[in-house]
Amino acid sequence: MGAEPIAGRYELVEQLRSGGMGQVWRGYDGVLDREVAVKLIRTDITSSPEEADEFARRFRREARVTARIQHHGVPQVYDAVLDQSYDRVYLVMEYVRGTSLRAYINPSQPLPVPWAVAVAAQICTVLSHAHAIPVVHRDLKPDNVLVTDAGTVKVLDFGIAAILRTDVTRITVPGQALGTHRYMPPEQTKGAQVTPQSDLYALGCLLHELLAGRPMFDGTNEFELMRQHVYDTPVPLRKLRTDVPEAVERLVLQLTAKTPEQRPRDAYDVYEQLLPFLPLPGAATPAAEPLAAVPDPTLLYRRPNSPRPRTEPVPAATDRPVVPVTPPNAVAATALRNAINDAVGHSNDLLADGRFAQAAEALQQVIEPAAAQLGLESLRVLHLRQRRAAILVLGGDYRKALPEFDSLAAAFARTQGPHSDEAMACLRQAAHCRAELGQATAALRQFRQVLKHVRATEGDGSSTALKLRFEIGTLLLAERDIEEGKAELVKLYDDLFVLYGPDHEETLEVGEILARLRIAEDR
Repeated sequence: MGAEPIAGRYELVEQLRSGGMGQVWRGYDGVLDREVAVKLIRTDITSSPEEADEFARRFRREARVTARIQHHGVPQVYDAVLDQSYDRVYLVMEYVRGTSLRAYINPSQPLPVPWAVAVAAQICTVLSHAHAIPVVHRDLKPDNVLVTDAGTVKVLDFGIAAILRTDVTRITVPGQALGTHRYMPPEQTKGAQVTPQSDLYALGCLLHELLAGRPMFDGTNEFELMRQHVYDTPVPLRKLRTDVPEAVERLVLQLTAKTPEQRPRDAYDVYEQLLPFLPLPGAATPAAEPLAAVPDPTLLYRRPNSPRPRTEPVPAATDRPVVPVTPPNAVAATALRNAINDAVGHSNDLLADGRFAQAAEALQQVIEPAAAQLGLESLRVLHLRQRRAAILVLGGDYRKALPEFDSLAAAFARTQGPHSDEAMACLRQAAHCRAELGQATAALRQFRQVLKHVRATEGDGSSTALKLRFEIGTLLLAERDIEEGKAELVKLYDDLFVLYGPDHEETLEVGEILARLRIAEDR
């Protein structure tokens, strides 16, 4: 299903962005069953075999050098793929979920000083590690910086500009300049040597924009911007915003000095100058009410090495606003049926290969269009969602599966009845997820609710009832309700002995647990 995997293992799922340096895709590593970012680097910049060979050498070298940047603020490089025809040139990297720094820039609401300083300081730590190798970014800008939910800044696209650089062999498409003119240092604009100080200039432009809410220079075209960076003096920040500390204004002017020698010595020096303006561990959240929708970059300093932040369960499909159902015509109905069959078949193939995350996503891609046509609570859509949630459980993703099973149990109760097989099955799966996530009290309540129904409909000795009784008994033991758990398991053992005999695997399993309990009591 879809294009042939890259290098036999990397499957492209969706294009995330496209620019002068190529395309970025979200993909999957079929061997390790994990999301990856796949960067398809432009190859149309070569026009001769000699240039193609030079490009290939540069690609391999820069990919290896970039992979040496060992810092949490740089996505890890997993693989580099270059085929003999140079038609497929890819970097396979860690996939990072985050908010682009572009979302933080608002002319009517400049960032609080601690937020802007926290971003710049984190970028400094990344640059200090990269420049030590040395690797120069060459295209630092808000679009190449992400902030994760934990407040960690990630700098993207190291090495990409270097792969395409023009200081050795001129291989740019006519009229296509490398870098971004709004953040490009004068020496790069003039085609001179690019150094770590070039990245510091771009950092100064970026910090100015975060604090002022607008770019350092406002040229309307690339030539005007180039002239401004080479010749014009930027407006000091305190003339635009009086609450910016003098030392921060002075630092930004140093960073954006016209000659590299006038800029700070290195990224470490910049970090040292920013340090007094960073919040201390345990400090309250800096006031930033209008920015509630974006992650807080000061978290890394206020709560260093803190646990993973608690998050509310992701709303399941039925918790979202109801999408109006579009009655399908015959053609649309056939197309949807084929799409569902293809998705289920593809999911089954992935499942057979142990690729659980991809198998779940294959179903998710058809669930939304199916819900739009058939309704969120149509039986076909509910069964697709139930199958996807079960795959998440198989892959051990209980945290994501739990809210879906809760939502499905409620949906099946509404559409099929509160005691329907589907509602009870989803309730039992939700209880299983809760048990795995340590929510024992809620899990026991749900297991017992399902057991009550099963006892009434199938009897206490049914296969389903016996399994539920085992789950309840062992969960009680895990929660140190030893006597109650032991009583449950003793009754279960007696029933298993009668129904299956002493040598059945389930009878033996419960018997071994009871034997261990007796040994523990004797001690």
